[in-house]
Amino acid sequence: MKAVTWQGRRNVRVETVPDPGITAPTDAIIKVTTTGLCGSDLHLYEVLGPFLDAGDILGHEPMGVVAEVGSDVMHLAVGDRVVVPFNVSCGTCFMCERGLHSQCETTQVREHGNGASLFGYTKLYGQIPGGQAEYLRVPFADTLPIPVPDGPPDDRFVYLSDVLPTAWQAVVYADIPPAGSVAVLGLGPIGDMCTRLAAHRGAGTVIGIDLVPERLARAAGHGTRVFDLSQYGAQLTDAVRDATGGRGPDAVIDAVGMEAHGSSAVKAAQTLTGMLPDALAATLMKKAGVDRLGALYLAIDLVRRGGTISLSGVYGGMADPLPLLTMFDKQIQLRMGQANVRRWVDDLMPLLTDGDPLGVEGFATHHLPLDEAPTAYADFQAKNNNTVKVLFQP
Repeated sequence: MKAVTWQGRRNVRVETVPDPGITAPTDAIIKVTTTGLCGSDLHLYEVLGPFLDAGDILGHEPMGVVAEVGSDVMHLAVGDRVVVPFNVSCGTCFMCERGLHSQCETTQVREHGNGASLFGYTKLYGQIPGGQAEYLRVPFADTLPIPVPDGPPDDRFVYLSDVLPTAWQAVVYADIPPAGSVAVLGLGPIGDMCTRLAAHRGAGTVIGIDLVPERLARAAGHGTRVFDLSQYGAQLTDAVRDATGGRGPDAVIDAVGMEAHGSSAVKAAQTLTGMLPDALAATLMKKAGVDRLGALYLAIDLVRRGGTISLSGVYGGMADPLPLLTMFDKQIQLRMGQANVRRWVDDLMPLLTDGDPLGVEGFATHHLPLDEAPTAYADFQAKNNNTVKVLFQP
């Protein structure tokens, strides 16, 4: 089969690799019909190379049709249409029963002290072959895949794999008061969807902050009040406070994460670390790694006293300095974590089957064959060609 493989920093390649097979009686094989390119994939493309091997199959946003099932699979049949969550979660352990699928005790990567395994990610999260491929092996076939109805196009459901539950959890964790205010930092796929969901759930003022004109215009088209970071600069905090009663927003969602703009010295350090031998670079990143924290620092500055910051952007540093004096003084509440995909499916499914209030069918900016993945990664990383959300059709 064809699959998108990691080959090195800023180097992905579509290669022919062996088809996956059933390895446990609870497995299923999915023929992938649509699979997304995620902002988290860019962390692999740019920063996290020391935890990957050449040839690793990328991608964690797939959906498709069941092609084969193991002998113990009772609730899934060949021909069923399913979405595959990015967490590899069993659905039955202590953590999964409490809605913490990203902490699944069955698939925790204990070697590295981390939570549930993830499709198409690094050794830190199980190094499980991903979904930017023609076929995907899916464990826990009776409890992990999300069955979806036939009829509507893939674009209606594919975001259940990551974008929708990640954005939903970010908004829930933000704890926006009824008719309250929220500022979303970063208007890529997750940030854009956060603005739509915040408005849908009753936020009175939804603010989006970015510096890419096309992304600002896209969010503004859905009713978000946008602020261009490159235009406001150091005056941004004052401008946002003026728009939120002089106090700042009730909540801030950081949908940017470890590769925020600015922090040029940290960016240089990340680049240099990535040039070291993998074993040395991995050790350094696990013990002394730092992130570009511009977005998080901005969130701390923006949020009103007693407000909440919700982190959905991925951070990976182990030595990140935080302004704890300010955070303590402002009485900031901070919530974060990988999305517990399966937990939120029942909340989200009515928004996909009873009309399309979130505009998911028009959410993708690009539909491409898998062979164009190298160009898509480069354009998404550079924010070229209005590349916000790419869907591949293998």
